Amino acid sequence: MTGFPITQAIILAAGRGERLRPLTDRLPKPLLTVGGITLIDHHLHALRRAGFRDCVINVAHLGPLIEAHIGSGVRYGLNVRFSPEPAGALETGGGIRQALPLLTPAPFLAVNADIYTDFNFRNLTLAPQSLAHLILVENPAHNRSGDFTLCGDQVGNDAVARFTFSGIALYAPELFNLAPSKARFPLAPLLREAANLGRVTGTLHTGRWFDIGTSARLEQARRLAPPKALSQHAVIKTID
Repeated sequence: MTGFPITQAIILAAGRGERLRPLTDRLPKPLLTVGGITLIDHHLHALRRAGFRDCVINVAHLGPLIEAHIGSGVRYGLNVRFSPEPAGALETGGGIRQALPLLTPAPFLAVNADIYTDFNFRNLTLAPQSLAHLILVENPAHNRSGDFTLCGDQVGNDAVARFTFSGIALYAPELFNLAPSKARFPLAPLLREAANLGRVTGTLHTGRWFDIGTSARLEQARRLAPPKALSQHAVIKTID
């Protein structure tokens, strides 16, 4: 796919993590660890390896703990800024729209903080007429019906042969012209509307991916994580 190269990212880290309580009563979900590394650190290191330099992180529940953990981003080789949200957060759509002034007016990568994946963020582009490019995965046990169809690289809303949205996507800021005027709103209706307009493309990722939504899924990811994840990241921080 040719188009606009992606050089900036937003990590969505404002969720409460209700289904992970009591773990998330005192620790925000992005600071849970897999392979000896926090979930959000996995993303920050992957972004740096892929050539990103600028990253915005939206925060709400226990946001100051995330901010204190990451700081300016210098230890990751990144320039990190934060977009604090009110209690209860703004949902995915509202959170991204609030953070847009912290990004340049160009397409950007968005990734959910509460996934664990080996997806490679390098050399991502958004086709000129696309409002979004979604990374899809095979349907996991907790989402057997899937979210979107994929025909070639075109994402659709058909009722059969669906895949699951991974929480990784490229967005054009113009996508949010479809958003409601209220501050708090979900992202999915915007994506479905854009898909109906034929302006959403996608790619199927067949590698490692976990949605860390429950304690059982967290433990599964921990069991399957590469045993040397911590040392690998230590080397990256030294030589990258």
